Amino acid sequence: MAAIPKTHRRVVLVRRPPGEPAETDFRVEEVPVPEPRHGEVLVKVLYLSLDPYQRGRMRDAASYAPAVGLNEVMTGGTVGEVVASHNPRFKAGDIVEDRLGWQEYAIGGGPNLRIVDATVAPISTANGVLGMPGMTAYFGLLDVGQPKPGETIIVSAASGAVGQVVGQIGKIMGCRVVGIAGGAKKCGFVTGELGFDACLDYKAETDLDAALRTACPHGIDVYFDNVGGEISDAVLRNINTFGRVALCGSISQYNAATPPMGPRLMGTFVGKRVTARGFIVTDFAERYAPARRQMGEWIRSGRLKYREDVVEGIDKAPRAFIGMLRGENFGKMLVKLA
Repeated sequence: MAAIPKTHRRVVLVRRPPGEPAETDFRVEEVPVPEPRHGEVLVKVLYLSLDPYQRGRMRDAASYAPAVGLNEVMTGGTVGEVVASHNPRFKAGDIVEDRLGWQEYAIGGGPNLRIVDATVAPISTANGVLGMPGMTAYFGLLDVGQPKPGETIIVSAASGAVGQVVGQIGKIMGCRVVGIAGGAKKCGFVTGELGFDACLDYKAETDLDAALRTACPHGIDVYFDNVGGEISDAVLRNINTFGRVALCGSISQYNAATPPMGPRLMGTFVGKRVTARGFIVTDFAERYAPARRQMGEWIRSGRLKYREDVVEGIDKAPRAFIGMLRGENFGKMLVKLA
């Protein structure tokens, strides 16, 4: 094991962006490596997760989780190696996962720090298909969407970290799955590699309603919504009676200073008896372990594939994060640190 350096780099938030974030909203700084105390471990971060929810943490607004303070380390999921331990649950060399933030070394040891089994899949997946995005897809589709064999599922942001998993689980459940993604390359991946039945390129479609009716001849039973905005308006206009909507995110509006007003569709929900439910993945935390076991089996058997988009170096994190919010990433966005 390499010697622990005296200093390390981290990314802190220096300004709350009113609209789209800029690289100047962040600062990369060099600070002393912290010392673990009793019950703590020092983690050398190997992979840092970039996720849409982090945009919300940059706002000083009431939410389900606290905002990042100015001049504080940006929040984010991490996978790393324990390099010093004062906690009997962990030893040096353990690979662990927790939300330790955008930094090269971090102190861990809280209740959410868990050991990653590196024999199941590459450790990067602990931030992706076997981590928070994978759990979001699993519980959001199965518990909130409640798909039944033969039904039609629509997934927006279908090539993203959550969407790619949602669609494949839908296929495992015996459903027709239609993705929505931006660009022919992403759509080709969604149908060719992931096995969705169809994928609509929202950047190329001039009439998304008509395209949805063609791709979903029996209507839409479950909508897994990652984007909000005009795409979701079109899907919801075509949802079936007793349809279910899993409200996961609205990335199309995260940078908007004032989100645009869409059609008021709640009236149609009454006649169609539609159920729409927002959820946060931590609602299901007590059931993560069996879900990870199931997902691990699907990966090993080849039924569940995943794609990661990896950049190297912590200084690349702000730029990659801004690009992800624009949809420039292709798969689960990660920063490799070591």
